[in-house]
Amino acid sequence: MTSVQWLAGLTDINWLADLSVSLWLDTASVFVFALTGALAASRAQLDVVGFLFFAAITAVGGGTIRDLLLGRDPVFWIERPSVLLVAAIAAAIVYMTAPMMESRARWLTWLDAAALAIAMPAGLTVALGLGHGGAIALIAGVITGTMGGMIRDVFANEIPMVLRAGELYVTAAAGGALAGLVAMLVLPVSLGLIVAGLVTFALRAGSILFGWHLPTYRARPPKP
Repeated sequence: MTSVQWLAGLTDINWLADLSVSLWLDTASVFVFALTGALAASRAQLDVVGFLFFAAITAVGGGTIRDLLLGRDPVFWIERPSVLLVAAIAAAIVYMTAPMMESRARWLTWLDAAALAIAMPAGLTVALGLGHGGAIALIAGVITGTMGGMIRDVFANEIPMVLRAGELYVTAAAGGALAGLVAMLVLPVSLGLIVAGLVTFALRAGSILFGWHLPTYRARPPKP
């Protein structure tokens, strides 16, 4: 099978057939994304219900959109309601510890980067495990990694990180997904997922620390 054929239709990965890997990745991303949702609630000075709501909607948002688009029935948190308890635990942790954090915005930014690097490979595993090809898996990974944070920021009345000028976010997720898929051509799938997560985090961290970004559009006056 050529690399082009593989990217068009990678469907023979038995290792992912039972989606057990995606279960653990989804659970981990739920926990970390829920931490960021609760941090957003703390910055808005909400009550405990607000903490739970922000944690839950951030934690399951990306995975829900992914599952709906892939036709996965039921979606992951209805199939495994225990992930909502994971989100609630994360909310409780932040509710008790947020006052001790020196910079909740900085914590939110870095936890969001970690969640992106975990959730994106989770999206890859679900799409590949359902028999979709590499191109669909890449899109599913990006959606899983980015949509929860965007929903959180919209509810918090902030410009979503995914849309902020001068930052790599969707690009970090897409770059990591592509790197992981290419790595799977020569490495075991498990190592490919690790590559995907590491590249995603490295790109996002580089954007945060060093200002890495894509060129932005600059309006020019019309020619006379």
